[in-house]
Amino acid sequence: MPDLYTTTQGQPLPLGSTVTNEGINFAVYSRHATTAYLDLFDSPDAPTPTVSFTLDPKRHKTGDIFHIFVGGLKPRQVYGWRMNGPYRPIQGHRFNPNKLLVDPFARAICGHFDMYDDDLYGYDKKSAMRDRSFSSTSSAHACAKSVAVERAPFGWDVDIRPRYALSESVIYECHVKGMTMHPSSMSAHPGTYLGLIDKIPHLKEMGITAIELLPVATYNAQEPPTLRDPDTGKFHTNYWGYATIGFFSPYQGYAANSTPGAAVEEFRTMVKAFHEAQIEVILDVVFNHSGEGNECGPTIAFRGLDNAIYYMLGSRGKYANYTGCGNTMNCNHPVMKDLIIECLRYWIVEMHVDGFRFDLATILGRSNKGEWINDPNLGLLSDIAQDPVLSGTKLIAEAWDAAGLYKVGGFPAPWAEWNGKFRDDVRRFWTGADNTVVAFAHRIAGSQDVFDDKPDTTQSINFITAHDGFTLRDLCSYSKKHNFKNGENNRDGSDDNISMNFGCEGETDDIDIVRKRIQHAKNLIATLFISRGTPMLLGGDEVWRTQRGNNNGFCQDNDISWIDWSHHVQSDEIMRFTKAMISLRKRFKALHQTTFANPLKCAFKSDNIRFHGVALESPDWAPNSHSLAVELADGPLEPRFYIAMNAWSEPLQFELPKRAWFSLIDTAQITPHDVESLDTAPSISGSRITVQPDAIRILISTGCAK
Repeated sequence: MPDLYTTTQGQPLPLGSTVTNEGINFAVYSRHATTAYLDLFDSPDAPTPTVSFTLDPKRHKTGDIFHIFVGGLKPRQVYGWRMNGPYRPIQGHRFNPNKLLVDPFARAICGHFDMYDDDLYGYDKKSAMRDRSFSSTSSAHACAKSVAVERAPFGWDVDIRPRYALSESVIYECHVKGMTMHPSSMSAHPGTYLGLIDKIPHLKEMGITAIELLPVATYNAQEPPTLRDPDTGKFHTNYWGYATIGFFSPYQGYAANSTPGAAVEEFRTMVKAFHEAQIEVILDVVFNHSGEGNECGPTIAFRGLDNAIYYMLGSRGKYANYTGCGNTMNCNHPVMKDLIIECLRYWIVEMHVDGFRFDLATILGRSNKGEWINDPNLGLLSDIAQDPVLSGTKLIAEAWDAAGLYKVGGFPAPWAEWNGKFRDDVRRFWTGADNTVVAFAHRIAGSQDVFDDKPDTTQSINFITAHDGFTLRDLCSYSKKHNFKNGENNRDGSDDNISMNFGCEGETDDIDIVRKRIQHAKNLIATLFISRGTPMLLGGDEVWRTQRGNNNGFCQDNDISWIDWSHHVQSDEIMRFTKAMISLRKRFKALHQTTFANPLKCAFKSDNIRFHGVALESPDWAPNSHSLAVELADGPLEPRFYIAMNAWSEPLQFELPKRAWFSLIDTAQITPHDVESLDTAPSISGSRITVQPDAIRILISTGCAK
């Protein structure tokens, strides 16, 4: 059968599949493989290849790269690799020529991985030797396959990136499918890239400048394969997508068109639509681990291509597990570094995204031995920051990992970082806990105690909630997690939520409790948008979304996770308040200053930020203090804000600076009186204001001091 095709040696670069007018060049890296096999298929679900080519390394290998050119092939050819070589798991080698492998440089991947088919695994799952045994059965029928996509122009010439500075940014974290899969979204293409376009008007109305999408690269949707819904017995799927297999390939499951490779064009169409609306697109990328799991996982990509190169290995061939996901990618190996850099360039140059959020980014700063690379000028993190193609790209780190490495504030500029301390300290202050006011003041002032080595406050990505944890509504409705539907007997997910239920666990019709929850949520939203740093909002919080107390919805591909866009009184109230706070922040530079301030030193001495207590120029830093006021400005002639925050259980009187003040925000008031416009804001008479328990008041002065 191979004789029907014209083949030549091909070229080692670029890696992956390259479509030309004459055919397709295929190239794959493997240092330790002895032979490579290229399989071509007629369709994604074809159980056997139409033709298979054996690549003799004497003819088809340059350095560590196998390559072949096959003439006459057309774009969207479905293919896969198989590799022969040593099968010595204790030494780190797990080659198995019976197992089909995804091309790590494939621009598109089709089909799915059937984790419940024993043939997908490189070892005999029935053997007592487990992963030390060997499987002799083919996996082609159970494995997803690569697609050779033509790199044709898309019409980017008319695409203009918004290029917002972080100081101007309001980030919205969301899930492609979750945004429009609920019937209330009324999308023509629910759960897809095209469906997400339908939400652009909503995001524009909110004032959002960037969406941060949970992973869109092709992932193993059945990893882990063991979790079942305890009520139905059905296996869960991986909804979030933090189990990447194809770093270059947009997930086909989010495409409206099921044709292999269609996800590439639909993703580009989505990006272009967002750019036309002046909204940036940031991708959550997962380079720290793959969807192959631990040593007992399937052989579908890196494990079969060159396990000893791509993964960090411990003793006797076991996987280092700094990620908590079974394996850890060897990110600072030269081969893996090159893959990551080229991948990021691809998403910037050919897919036109605007930035990246790096999941468990400290893994990218670990050496081949797992140690943190202290020199900021060495290693992958530095290479990414200094890459000329990635210059100007938004780089956001989740600066911790599952092995306890916590480096918030430790990433070199221009890296920005998720500020977990902001989340925790703001939550803790508003619960009324002791010993919180100093940390709370630091978070408002830009977290200089954390990011002192950064050029400005924008490197702190501030957030109250994110995909991992409670939604805003659940944060105010549950005192503990309720993850039983995940199938792990409520063991998964964090137990440290710093949440409140106001006297009733979960949903209630008690009007008084509901009002307290709404007020508490407004306090958190207001704090987020008056604090120095770059704010990030969790998608759905603005419409009062609940996950029913589940703080780890990674496997809930259902209405637990999908955003319900139905209008009701509470969702409309939170929506109105959130829009008002975003608008206020964007309109006045005083609310998005980029300079650091130390609350304990500047107190009332600074012109653009001053801290007060209930008395002017007297912030109370005592352990039992539960209140704080801050005065913000952008110069002596610009509007000035006075923000009084009371986390105490009784009303407090706050002394005002001697100016003409007007009341804009009072979270203790019921809508519509919680938010006043600049035109209708009532003036304040007297030298003091009352702030109710668990409330914020925001005043504005547009005149001079009295």
